[in-house]
Amino acid sequence: MSEIFLDIETTGLSFREKHKIVEIACIETNELIPTKRLFHKIINPEREVPEEAFKIHGFSSNFLKDKPKFVEIADELLDFIGESDLIIHNASFDIPFINHELKLVKKNLITKNKVTDTLDLARSKYPGTSNSLDALCKRFNVDLSKRTKHNAILDCELLREVYIHLLDAKEPKLSFDPFIEKKISHRSTSNYSKIIIKPTEQELKSHGQFIKSEFKKNYF
Repeated sequence: MSEIFLDIETTGLSFREKHKIVEIACIETNELIPTKRLFHKIINPEREVPEEAFKIHGFSSNFLKDKPKFVEIADELLDFIGESDLIIHNASFDIPFINHELKLVKKNLITKNKVTDTLDLARSKYPGTSNSLDALCKRFNVDLSKRTKHNAILDCELLREVYIHLLDAKEPKLSFDPFIEKKISHRSTSNYSKIIIKPTEQELKSHGQFIKSEFKKNYF
């Protein structure tokens, strides 16, 4: 079964105050290795974007006005998710927003049993500390240099790396190219020195005399 890392950006903090989604991204993985399947949409929220939200994600009302509305991407989103498990940081924020949008356009809602909340997982492991995505990236030395603004697709990629650390798992690696594996195998079994130089009888005699003199000097 594949996993999907999901993240959204919005016009504000509460759908109850008529805030809407402006960006949604999903990255599919299989055993935490990206499959190269992704879903990414920038959405017209059909309302103004407050200055506070613009400073966070950089999407202005003017930029968003010609983007598709949520109703236009809802089926594609649900098809992409399918039966996969969702991994979300602070799912108690994202899922109510998504389900509110789905409810407005009369689509099936996402159930909680499909969702793993990495914020809950982080809080159980590191109680009493900041467990924001930024804080966890810094804790695990995950590169944040590209994160100048909140960006849903980048945050999905960062979350995958953080999730691996939260599970105390090793970073999944793709197989080596067979030619490279062959070269590594050959190198590991080959002799590092192909020339064996034997000491002469005189060198062995001199070495024995040296050992005897050093032994007497240090122990008698």
